[in-house]
Amino acid sequence: MSALAQPLAESVVQSVDWLAIAPPTVAAVVALAVLVADLFIGEHKKALLGWTSVLGLAAAALLLLPLLDGDRSTFCLVGDPGVCSYTADRFTLVIQFLVLGGALLAALLSVTTLRDDNKELPEGEFWFLLLSSAAGAALLPASRDLATLIVALEVASLPAFALVGLRYGDRKSSEAALKFFLSSVTATAVSLMGISFVYASTGTLYLTQIAERIQKVDGQLQTLVQTGVVLTLIGFAFKTAAVPFHFWVPDTYVGAPLPVAAYLSVVGKAVGFTGLILVTVIALPSYADVWGPAMAALAALTMTVGNVGALRQQATRAYSAVRLLAWSSVGQAGYLLVPIAAAAYSDDAEGSIGSTVAYALMYAVVNLGAFAVAALVGRTKPLNRISDYRGLYARNPLSALILAFFLLCLAGLPPGIIGLFAKVTVFSAAVDAGLGWLAVVMAVNVVIALFYYLQWTALLFRAPEGESVKHLVPAPVTAAMALTGVVGIALSGAPQLILRFADTGLF
Repeated sequence: MSALAQPLAESVVQSVDWLAIAPPTVAAVVALAVLVADLFIGEHKKALLGWTSVLGLAAAALLLLPLLDGDRSTFCLVGDPGVCSYTADRFTLVIQFLVLGGALLAALLSVTTLRDDNKELPEGEFWFLLLSSAAGAALLPASRDLATLIVALEVASLPAFALVGLRYGDRKSSEAALKFFLSSVTATAVSLMGISFVYASTGTLYLTQIAERIQKVDGQLQTLVQTGVVLTLIGFAFKTAAVPFHFWVPDTYVGAPLPVAAYLSVVGKAVGFTGLILVTVIALPSYADVWGPAMAALAALTMTVGNVGALRQQATRAYSAVRLLAWSSVGQAGYLLVPIAAAAYSDDAEGSIGSTVAYALMYAVVNLGAFAVAALVGRTKPLNRISDYRGLYARNPLSALILAFFLLCLAGLPPGIIGLFAKVTVFSAAVDAGLGWLAVVMAVNVVIALFYYLQWTALLFRAPEGESVKHLVPAPVTAAMALTGVVGIALSGAPQLILRFADTGLF
């Protein structure tokens, strides 16, 4: 009996490449360590939890460096080492860098927010949830089967719901979390139904095997497969805030602590776009005629609705600055969808996906920097209206210049060359794929966005109303602004670097 059991055990137990899975594992381990440590340290030492979390995220990001020497895979099928559940290739490392870097900057902003919040945010729980979400987000780009993909998506999402509604006694925060949760759970349920249809048709959850088998599905199952493809994409479209799955964004950003809104605007989007890329380009290339038009329509609709929503924001309305950034993020999501749609029509799908990744990297740096300045202004102007930014240059010249630079980057105007370069790259991907109509829609939306970005930029340099009050900039916020500012300026000087870095090697 033991002689028979030994080969069976060997076929079930797999060796684990610990270095390959190190980045998300470190984030998860630090999350557990912070949660346990919170039980034993006094209130006056709670700040240590924040700095431990920052160091943990930095360590997780640094562990990407040893993985640059080549692709690594683990949790592979026995007898077929080419079919794996976890792959650390170039695409994975670039997205993990974006996710962990974004989480690190959000953590820096959170250190100050927690200190200013008069214990309305429980520190131990906050850091545990942030790190857990970052671990799930870092796992997702390495996932190469639908089960791992969905688990990673939910590990990234579920802590985010709690982060949005974590502030004690804040009705606005609770309502935002409830809306975020209910809409996300519905989208996930629809997506899981789609995955079940795909699995029933192909008999596998591995992305590469789905790509092979789905082409040989019996004709009677074609409708089931097509339905499964559409339903699967809905869950990821929700995470990207694509219209019509965007309605949760403005209220969620306003109700959440500002660093959490910054985190969702960058890391949440990275999770959604990564899932869309893996499902469409790797698992379902033969169904490009189904998802290609859908992505193109979503891109056009999303960028238009997002920019029009941002354009309608009134400068004196409470939280109008955060709402404008929220609607702007919806519009930016439309631009990010363009190269994914182009991949369905292009002979160079890898180049199209590289355009999306390059734009996502630019957007992450610039948007996190804008949220950092918003967090600074919010310390003295808690309603965070656009009108509160009037005369910021007189109060804090450096912050005003940095915010102006970030807004010009988002608009795609010099000296924000990196924003212009990213938009041209996306525009070129649409034109090269024969999607001229989508390129025209994008050009119109870029012009619409110019108005509200330039309007906010001009307000920074107008004469302030009333007495000018200086902003004291805490060290963590200074670090976040400096990091994003330096990276943004450096990339504007050499924008080709971001495209070279975004060379995914996905195929």
